[in-house]
Amino acid sequence: MTTNPTAAIMIIGDEILSGRTIDTNVNTIAKFLGALGIDLREVRMVHDDEAQIIATVNALRDDCDYVFTTGGIGPTHDDITADCMAKAFGVAISEHPAALKALTDRALKMGWALNDNSRRMARIPHGAELIANPVSAAPGFQIGNVFVMAGVPKIMEAMLEDVAPRLRTGRTVKSRTIKLAYVGESYAADALREINGRYPQLSLGSYPYGLSLNGEFGTQLVVRGQDVDALDAAVNELKEALVSVVESGKDRNPLAGFEEITA
Repeated sequence: MTTNPTAAIMIIGDEILSGRTIDTNVNTIAKFLGALGIDLREVRMVHDDEAQIIATVNALRDDCDYVFTTGGIGPTHDDITADCMAKAFGVAISEHPAALKALTDRALKMGWALNDNSRRMARIPHGAELIANPVSAAPGFQIGNVFVMAGVPKIMEAMLEDVAPRLRTGRTVKSRTIKLAYVGESYAADALREINGRYPQLSLGSYPYGLSLNGEFGTQLVVRGQDVDALDAAVNELKEALVSVVESGKDRNPLAGFEEITA
């Protein structure tokens, strides 16, 4: 089996760690990577702190094929990501002509002046390649195997369109989900454990839902993997094993049952 490329995500910003802003970028990037067959290995969230950003990106870029960062490339004093990337890679940083033009053109179109604070967003580490920003013009950039993008979700997601063609893809992970109604996950644990042991190439997980005896509750069993034949075989065995689990569960709740809810 071909080894998939690997990736890590670094979310930068005090506003995330303080709880003031809810991060959604991890979910977006994870789905983006999954569709390309790139295995997300790790996510880290760091403060707007130079030493922490530099140490973290250097560690992640050594461990993974790709690193995706979001946040800290705006016009304010705490937007230090570009400078930190330059220091992490040991290069200088200055205004990039194409980045400055994109910002200037955007300002003219909108009818405002490009002030010194806005010009900060044109500062790009030397040797980096710009990442297009079709939403607000201020570009991200790629330096080495690190993709530096905006923290604003709408802008970050738009930047991914320019990032995708630069990535080596792998085999996508397929999944099957079985919804086990009115049966707690402890009752399905034995069947899941036994089948998991015989399919090391797959990932089998158990996720409770509802968690209220006054409403619907139960367990979702998820089987994931690249080998479709093994995936189908494991799911079929799991469904066979769940017949007895459901029958025993009807002693506790007559509505117990299961269904495959995804293909």
